[in-house]
Amino acid sequence: MAVDVAPLVSTRSPRGGRVRMSVSAAHRGDARMAWLLIAPALLGFLVFAVYPTLRGIYLSFTDFRVIGDANWIGGANFVRMMGDEVFWNSLRVTIYYVLLSAGGVIVLSLVTAVILHRLTTSTTIRSVIIIPFLVSNIVAGVIWTWMMDSQLGIANELLEAVGIPRIQFFTDPAWAIPALAAVTVWKGLGYTTILLFVGLQAIPVQVYEAGRLDGASEFQMFRRITIPLLRPVLAMVVILTIINCFQIFDLVQVTTKGGPENSTNVLQNYIYSKAFGQFDFGYASAISLGLFLIMLVITFVQMRLSRINESDTD
Repeated sequence: MAVDVAPLVSTRSPRGGRVRMSVSAAHRGDARMAWLLIAPALLGFLVFAVYPTLRGIYLSFTDFRVIGDANWIGGANFVRMMGDEVFWNSLRVTIYYVLLSAGGVIVLSLVTAVILHRLTTSTTIRSVIIIPFLVSNIVAGVIWTWMMDSQLGIANELLEAVGIPRIQFFTDPAWAIPALAAVTVWKGLGYTTILLFVGLQAIPVQVYEAGRLDGASEFQMFRRITIPLLRPVLAMVVILTIINCFQIFDLVQVTTKGGPENSTNVLQNYIYSKAFGQFDFGYASAISLGLFLIMLVITFVQMRLSRINESDTD
């Protein structure tokens, strides 16, 4: 069977001896075929990602209420946002939620991944851990609403059994955000644990053996070996977790709908209420753009602080 091992044919330029490479006839259609294969994905990206993003940026500078044309008002929406107390309250609530949920997910996932890496290699345990991640936020919200019900929920039944008074998890302003964060931690723990576990497997075993020979304790090896070598993966997990927590919406809608007393009225919920409750799409787009810029700044700062593009394996 003949194999074309030289798809490129070189020719010499008559002026300066410069070599030009021409593609053989057998490979001239590769570029067209490549564009044909990626066209569906590219079209979907343009229609469902690029266009809505550009449209949203445009609407953030307009007064658009569905009925009628979008009236250009410049930066009036952003000036309004700076004086909107509900917006600032929603931002504080969102940051509080992100700190609790992202912090809980990252810390518990790291501990769990280290335990799995050092004590067991069972794929069954890893499969069980990731099951909550496969449950949708809607289903998780409904289940945990029943479990945390103040009258019939199993969580309060267990608390009462050990002598702790019942807690109004989703109806008490002091407990609503921690309850939502607990659900998020339960749901996201498995996925981030698997990511960190894969990162731990990439660390050479010889490094830990050398640490043991030097008399290092488990905590010292965790602090001096595991964390530095896991830093690129850990930084990626931190960024993804924070972004995911900032985008919380469906869980809030199922459980608290922003209440009680706006104590769980996160930014995504506020954007939804402005856009589809009051049909103020221009202002909702401005808040969305503000949220995007906040996430962009946080991601950039996190990447700089964690030096995500560097490695300590050398």
